[in-house]
Amino acid sequence: MTKIFGPIRADDGYWRIKTDQEVNGILRGKNIIGFIKKQRLIWLSHVECMAEDNILQKIKKWKPISKTPIGRPKTRWEDYVLEDIRSINISNWKKVAQNRDSWKKVVEQARNLYRL
Repeated sequence: MTKIFGPIRADDGYWRIKTDQEVNGILRGKNIIGFIKKQRLIWLSHVECMAEDNILQKIKKWKPISKTPIGRPKTRWEDYVLEDIRSINISNWKKVAQNRDSWKKVVEQARNLYRL
């Protein structure tokens, strides 16, 4: 968790990683996992409202042309977000994401679920 906020320069000029106490001071007791999930939902809404020819939409829908490696496929960012949406029990989320007011309610529901 301490690497999320990055290293800082100490008084002696060397770089160091923040301690857990410093990170907790920044977060003021917030649940970091819930905060990340909330931010993912907000970003998903931004991407969904973009035009179909937008570069982010193209990247989101892009399928690489390569051999599939042996074993379980890597989990994508979208997989995590869809899991978050399922945990909130939102049906037809793409339609809800197009309406800012409705999506704000979803994000608020996520905030309450993760106690932020």
